[in-house]
Amino acid sequence: MSDTKPTTLTGLYRDAVENRPRRDMFRFRQDGKWQELSTADFDRAVREIAAAMLVHGVEPGDRIALYSENRVEWAMIDMATLSIGAVLTPVYPTLLRPQVQYILEDCDPVLLFCSDAQQVAKLEGIQDAVPSIRAVVSFDVTDRANGQTLERFRDLGSRNLDAQNDEIGRRCQAVQPDDLATLIYTSGTTGNPKGVMLTHGNVAGNVTSSLSVLQITPQDEALSFLPLSHILERMAGHFLMIYCGASITYAQSIETVAADMVEVKPTVMVSVPRLYEKIYSRVLENAMAGSPIKQKIFEWARRVGGEWTQARVEGRNAGAGVEFQRKIGDALVFKKLRGRTGGRLRLFVSGGAPLAKEIAEFFYSAGLPILEGYGLTETSPVIAVNTFESFRPGSVGPVIPDCEVEIAEDGEILTRSPFVMPGYWNDEEATAETIIDGWLHTGDIGHLDDDGFLHITDRKKDILVTAGGKNVAPQPIENELKLDKHVGEAVVIGDRRKYLVTLLAPNFETLEATARDRGIETPDRAELVRHPEVLKIYSDVVHGVNQRLASFEQLKTFRVLDHEFTQDDGHLTPSMKVKRKVVNERYAHIIDTMFDETTMTF
Repeated sequence: MSDTKPTTLTGLYRDAVENRPRRDMFRFRQDGKWQELSTADFDRAVREIAAAMLVHGVEPGDRIALYSENRVEWAMIDMATLSIGAVLTPVYPTLLRPQVQYILEDCDPVLLFCSDAQQVAKLEGIQDAVPSIRAVVSFDVTDRANGQTLERFRDLGSRNLDAQNDEIGRRCQAVQPDDLATLIYTSGTTGNPKGVMLTHGNVAGNVTSSLSVLQITPQDEALSFLPLSHILERMAGHFLMIYCGASITYAQSIETVAADMVEVKPTVMVSVPRLYEKIYSRVLENAMAGSPIKQKIFEWARRVGGEWTQARVEGRNAGAGVEFQRKIGDALVFKKLRGRTGGRLRLFVSGGAPLAKEIAEFFYSAGLPILEGYGLTETSPVIAVNTFESFRPGSVGPVIPDCEVEIAEDGEILTRSPFVMPGYWNDEEATAETIIDGWLHTGDIGHLDDDGFLHITDRKKDILVTAGGKNVAPQPIENELKLDKHVGEAVVIGDRRKYLVTLLAPNFETLEATARDRGIETPDRAELVRHPEVLKIYSDVVHGVNQRLASFEQLKTFRVLDHEFTQDDGHLTPSMKVKRKVVNERYAHIIDTMFDETTMTF
């Protein structure tokens, strides 16, 4: 890479195409095996799509909507859109028709790309509702697309490429850092989503600034599975990887990530904490299912690994004895864990939600460092991130170059940088409430320690104020609860109440395995979570967490739900965050029973 950093996303892309081409720029599963797409072939597809967009009259600043799961065509549409100065509006593929229609009506796209017949069917008649849409194009062949398949769209571009090539080049060169690059609609945990406007300079600057502290190289191979509609994956797993010349492999689905890691053998992955929590839970489960000797070996290896990690984090020598023991523990325990990630993984990147300190320390001791970072869609997204040189579990790392952070009197994190959005689409009021005197108010509570590491306590709006006037951050308590293998999600409740309680959504795969081992037979999950032995499992979990909490933070009681939280049932956002408002509304009747002291169970 040259010393002069590109200041636009088109500049990042062209720099990579011209200076770091590779035969396997992208890999994806097709016809039962992994296929490769070279830089040259990918760029040819981008130009064909861009030419077809020009034939359809797309002008600079026009919005292009993309409603699809992760696949190489997603990347093609993105780069083609940006190359002609248009604005990509990605839409989460899990969103339902009313949510998608709201976004499309708000941004008025001229073209809509969908992945397959199912997505097209969901949007039947969408052009009547959103008349700005000139064509709906499906990636896969389908009768419902009325002949508008990506294959035919590319063929149109190919036939017109010679005539449009100069215009594509002119448009690409004309893109400026302040030009709008994308509209990303926030998850909408409360109310309708807002369209975050991000410019070329916002995102390109965040890429180059993040890359200056993260050691990603053309030798790396990334496995992509987080939704590209999410800014974390789009920046760190897409633009950053393209710019530095790394290869990107698309996982077949979220469900196949574990198997894909073994097959693909990635060196780097970007994820939200849920993946690490699941891996950690599975490791503990397997360890505890072994013989007493194996359990002791595992606990010993984990303890020694913790001592070694603590020394490394503090920058001191662990000592010959600990180093020797750690090597033995690594050979007996941690090498197997690395094998389950493919055996070549150098680093994980984590964002989107807080990562439990215990999990970060465990993975580090296993030779699988998780570099936790922090940011918002509105900041393109990275504000701070741990690095190999500056690593502190429990923090989100130092603030990245070219970014400023201040802590307000009430503990809110404020930030100012070239990565901060110009505002929300069609919402000047919300923009004025969020950006004040050039500082973006993140809505998160945190602090900077003496060494410059940023620590996040909780979302400002999620802070619970008990009836006794005590402020409690629920996320750290919830993370402690989720460290147990039987807990899938936990929601702590107690705002303006006398005490705190929690709703627990089980990890049923683990819970049902435990039930079988203990000979517990029940006809369904509703009966299972009411079984006295199962309630004892969760009672012990809550009791154990309470021992580490101040008296006003302790949980007085709990309820175990008979189902898990999912995106499909509306409990989770596409970035796997719990929708607290939804939980509070749906389970109000259960929550009320926990504050009736005559029905307490704990």
